[in-house]
Amino acid sequence: MIRIGVDVGGTFTDVTALDTGTGRFHIFKLPSTGHDQSIAVADGIRHVLADAGRAPGDVTYLGHGTTVATNALLELKGATTALLVTGGVPDVLEIARQRRPHLYDLFADKPRVLVPRELTFGVTERLAASGAVVTELTDAEIDRVAGELAASGAESVAICFLHSYRDATHEIRVEEALARRLPELFTSRSSRVAPEFREYERFSTAVINSFIGPVVSRYIRRLGERVAEAGLPVGPRVIQSNGGLASTDAVAERPVTTLLSGPSAGVVGASYLAGLAGIGDLITFDMGGTSTDVCLIRGGRPASANERGLGGYPIRVPSVDVHTIGAGGGSIASVDGAGGLRVGPESAGARPGPAAYGHGGTEPTTTDANVVRGRQNPESALGGAMPIDSAAAERAVATVANGLGTSVVEAARGIGRLANSHMARAVRQVSVEAGEDPREYVLMAYGGAGPLHAAEVAAEVGMTRLLIPPNPGTLCALGLLVSDVRSEFTSSFLRRAEPETLPALNAAVAALVAEGQAWLAEEARIAERHEVTILADARYPRQNFELRIPLPQRLDEASLASVIADFHAQHEKAYGFAHPESPVQLVNLRAIAHGEVAKPDLPRVAAGSPGLEPDALLGTRDVDFGGDRGAVPTPVLDRAKLRSGNTFTGPAIVEQLDSTTVVPPGWSSTVDELGNLLIEVVA
Repeated sequence: MIRIGVDVGGTFTDVTALDTGTGRFHIFKLPSTGHDQSIAVADGIRHVLADAGRAPGDVTYLGHGTTVATNALLELKGATTALLVTGGVPDVLEIARQRRPHLYDLFADKPRVLVPRELTFGVTERLAASGAVVTELTDAEIDRVAGELAASGAESVAICFLHSYRDATHEIRVEEALARRLPELFTSRSSRVAPEFREYERFSTAVINSFIGPVVSRYIRRLGERVAEAGLPVGPRVIQSNGGLASTDAVAERPVTTLLSGPSAGVVGASYLAGLAGIGDLITFDMGGTSTDVCLIRGGRPASANERGLGGYPIRVPSVDVHTIGAGGGSIASVDGAGGLRVGPESAGARPGPAAYGHGGTEPTTTDANVVRGRQNPESALGGAMPIDSAAAERAVATVANGLGTSVVEAARGIGRLANSHMARAVRQVSVEAGEDPREYVLMAYGGAGPLHAAEVAAEVGMTRLLIPPNPGTLCALGLLVSDVRSEFTSSFLRRAEPETLPALNAAVAALVAEGQAWLAEEARIAERHEVTILADARYPRQNFELRIPLPQRLDEASLASVIADFHAQHEKAYGFAHPESPVQLVNLRAIAHGEVAKPDLPRVAAGSPGLEPDALLGTRDVDFGGDRGAVPTPVLDRAKLRSGNTFTGPAIVEQLDSTTVVPPGWSSTVDELGNLLIEVVA
């Protein structure tokens, strides 16, 4: 039997297949097909099946990470979307939060409102903040709005009424009427997509769900057709932003949950693999062709967030707290009008890509700088499948050198240093700004370009230990093989944590638990064990931010007092102070439905000698490590020939199909039984 994970990135599509009969991994990396991601997905599946000598009918599982939703939002290529709002409040999305992304930028642009004014329809209805009906919604009003919507030409609609998180009846009535009259219309209601107070964030999330919904639905349909045409007996499971798997039906209904699909798969895979290596505290460093994603994992648990921003839009869905910056192998370097060097966030993408790829790209990128410095193979990539044009890379970097008035090598160094600085800042943001010392963590580098830059990024923030997985370029695809089934259900509570509120609190928790259990029964049939855990977003009164604290499924006065003490302690840790004498407000209650899926046994690497295997050395080439030394002769090692127990010191270059690892002078590396490279600063 064979299990397959396919992760689609902005530049490459990564496929990892595990043959459970032989215990062998089969990996493949191919350029993404941006116009229809399912093409590369199907091609990659066929390739790994052929490599494994397996038939499509042998596939028992297919996990998938996709950027379809992300691309549709960032490129503003979603559906024509309408908005139904409570009468009198049509401007919630226009007014937003009145925040400036850059305080002193006089020319800062606001993100485009996804729903034009002519497609915003007021509905005569209203609830009070308590949930009491102020203005009843009539059938005649529903008929009127449905008729206007039918004539508008909209492909999708978001239903967003004030205070519907308290009582969703009005939104549900409109949704049901539209399903009868306009069955082809993609519909989102805010009380289903983001049932929380703060109307702007709730409206924004529902609108985004409708904006990307038809695009994602069409992709899911095409993907299902291609998987069926390939002869696979199973359909895909899609990973969500929270790191959990969901069925394609669930994703088609709430595509907004997949906006961080790919990065979350990498974090899940990194956490699992690091745990097997005995490492619980790590910072993930996923550098691909377009961007770099960084996440802090403490005690084996990735940091999480209730709200994320993407493209300037707030999205109120649970997610792995991944910090993304526009720095990748394809990031374009340039010299601005003031003579300053810039790297990113613009990217050359897969086509035309870096100049070194020979697809017509002429602008200098981080990859071209690495080729010029000898850090990346100057002849080929992807195990020889992709020729590298080192002369084109040098010509591209020369444009930066001319602008700076320096040599080509010095310009390449500058590109590398600036890219590393951007990524080091991201590492500090997820660690130092969260009250954590990065020096106490291991930097786990993956993605096609992560291991190339990891040591220098680590050195810039004072980290001394690296973990490079066996197949860093396809770790996100591995994460799809070890992900569990997961979803989250939310209810706004907005009451103080005190004995008088215990009956209402226990009733709300019980309702969430029942909702989570019902979802698991339907969606988590592939899971071995089901669990529902409860969390609360808590704060002091008049604060505008919350902390997550765990709750038992049934509370009494003693357990409530323990919950309150836990909040004070967390507040002290996060912000440096606490007010034990102040009451605590429970804002939102959350049920996390978790179905644990059986994890595959990962293959072990054969034991070797303390040094290097004789056939591990591919040769030597001159590599530039900066400083006054210039390029130095550096051994180039074949990752596939390294064995458990092998040790070596830098400088060294380790090459493999999906990535290249740089071990600078002053660092040493050891291979563990899983094939990880454990790289440390030499004392």
